[in-house]
Amino acid sequence: MAYTESYTCDVCGTNKESEGWWLAWVDCFPGQRPEQDQPLIKLTRWQTYHAHSDGVKHLCGARCAGTMMDRWMTEQHEDPDAHCAT
Repeated sequence: MAYTESYTCDVCGTNKESEGWWLAWVDCFPGQRPEQDQPLIKLTRWQTYHAHSDGVKHLCGARCAGTMMDRWMTEQHEDPDAHCAT
């Protein structure tokens, strides 16, 4: 019996296998000094190994990736002095 794993999109709640999905996470863009560090968002093709990493968001397609990006950008504009979480 084959084992298949399904995932839930962190934006729209779709639950299905991972074909065509994307992964996203927030990282840190280092400044010249620690107080200049800025959060950044990263997006990459699906990889099952990384899908289980802490902080990684599962996205079912381009529309949900765009929605997540839009939400993240809105948060950044609301707090322009935000720095990386430590």
